[in-house]
Parts: sequence; structure tokens; C-alpha cells
Amino acid sequence: MSATATAPDAEATGRRVEEILDRLAGAGDTEAGVAAEELVRALMDFYGAGLARMLRLLDDDQQRVLLGDELVVGLLVLHDLHPENVTTRIGRALDSVRAQHPVEMGGFDADSGELHLRSGSAAGCGCPSTANAAQQAIEDALSCFAPEVTSVRLEAAGSGPEPTLLQISRRPPTAATAP
Repeated sequence: MSATATAPDAEATGRRVEEILDRLAGAGDTEAGVAAEELVRALMDFYGAGLARMLRLLDDDQQRVLLGDELVVGLLVLHDLHPENVTTRIGRALDSVRAQHPVEMGGFDADSGELHLRSGSAAGCGCPSTANAAQQAIEDALSCFAPEVTSVRLEAAGSGPEPTLLQISRRPPTAATAP
């Protein structure tokens, strides 16, 4: 790969591998499909063992540098080798988009994979395209850092129950107007 080429996206590569395996399985040659899946598993095991050894050989500072690289993070998560727990990785993903899309974590349900977020500000025009852009940016970051998150519920700032309207008059009610 040349110095100017971009790094492959882990999610896109995973989809591509699945598509190729599906194509082989759909071609009618069951033996070829089974062999292809076995080949992918063998390569995953081999690369996973190599990544695990590399992590053991690195000191904490070197690991910290690697954890800032999306490609490396994707590989570590794929091989279940990431040293950080899912909550920390969710925080790391949110930090990566917070400058443009300020959000705060409301909670994560590990059983369902659902992440609840609150918009950190009421900034923006409030139009659907802005909300969709924020949602997409957040989901993209999470797919790299925390693929355990399968859905995101983003509450807009200030959403929730409407405040009660308090009527204030200029003068106190008189006996004639009081109920």
C-alpha cells in the first residue's frame, strides 16, 4: 500500500468478505463454500494470535498510541483483544465526534446493544438533516470503536416533557373575579 493510500475500513472489509463467502455458497459448490469459510477462520485465528502477541510485547504508552488508530482498534475489537471495556470504547468513539456533534451518554444496554445518547446542546438548526448527519457520524464512530452497539437512540437537547405554562396576571384576583 502506498503512503498516500487510505487504510481499509474494517466494517467495509468485513462486509466484502461476507459477500464473497455468500457468493461462493450460492454458486452451488457446497465444498468450495465450506473450504472458503474454513480458510477465513484459519486466517482470523492466525492474525488474532499475532495481534495478541504484539499487544503483550508493547508497553502501556505504545498501546495507548495504537488505541488512537481506527484501523488498529477495528482489528483488536474484531479479534476480541481490545484492552478497554465497552463503556470506555463508547466514550472514545463519542470523543472522536464530540467537536461537531456534542452528545452525552445516557446508558448502554449490553443485552440489546442499544445506546441512549442525549444531545449536548441545542445548537444547530434543529432540521432533520442535521440530526441525521449527527446520527450517522456517531454510528460510524461506534462501528469502529464499539461494534457491540447495534442501535443508537439520540434524544435532542431539551427534549422531554414540556414545562408547565404558568399564567401570571398584572394584579391579584379580586373577590369579584376569584372563583
